[in-house]
Amino acid sequence: MYLKKYNLKNKTALVTGAGKGLGRACAIALAEAGTNLIIISRTEKDLKEVSKIIKKFRVKCKYFVCDVTKYEQIKKVINSQKRIDVVVNNAGTNIPEHFTKVKNSNMEYLVKVNTIASFNIAQLSALKMIELKTRKKIGGVIINMSSQMGHVGGPIRSVYNMNKFGLEGLTKGMSIDLAKYNIRVNTICPTFVVTPMTKKFLKDKKFMKEVLGNIPLGKFAELSDIASAVVFLASDQASMITGTSLLVDGGWTAK
Repeated sequence: MYLKKYNLKNKTALVTGAGKGLGRACAIALAEAGTNLIIISRTEKDLKEVSKIIKKFRVKCKYFVCDVTKYEQIKKVINSQKRIDVVVNNAGTNIPEHFTKVKNSNMEYLVKVNTIASFNIAQLSALKMIELKTRKKIGGVIINMSSQMGHVGGPIRSVYNMNKFGLEGLTKGMSIDLAKYNIRVNTICPTFVVTPMTKKFLKDKKFMKEVLGNIPLGKFAELSDIASAVVFLASDQASMITGTSLLVDGGWTAK
């Protein structure tokens, strides 16, 4: 028998930025696969809506209104959990600016959200995972939401490139250090997906044409494409995959 079935029942997953877009889709997909959820966002209204959908799959769901850039807030949330088996380190943002015009305040904010917060959440979650005596037997998973821009450069995205290339390096280093606990660490690297964050950029017809011209498959990724990749990496089907990237980019980086 070579086909492993998804085995996410009785697992607990922490998803950041779960109120909208990718985080919301990933949280719901994990619930569909039988995972209990801990969801984090800055907006309670969004969290309540997502929690309501998740509970329809007869799994547990706890939500926390939290700013991932506030270390003490995120530490309190993570340390208060009984267990965490899967982390989807999804919270992130972008402020597109030409390199010569990048405002220092914007650069520092993006580093704080996309790099420092991702590191802190991963480290705190790993420490929580390791507390469980059976961790080595049952394994654990940390998925850092990266981007195709963590593999190639892009116009007006130099800071975002810096953040995501850094996340790729962090993931590789983490995977080596955490392997002895059977905690796997990978990134998912989407191309452009229609989400509340990208919608405003995709209204620009010229930008949209350029983007589609860079994707050999000639289409944007759907939220379900990314959510399915998360469920795969979180499952036993990916038990030998660590320290690498799953590129869901329609061939963008193949050129």
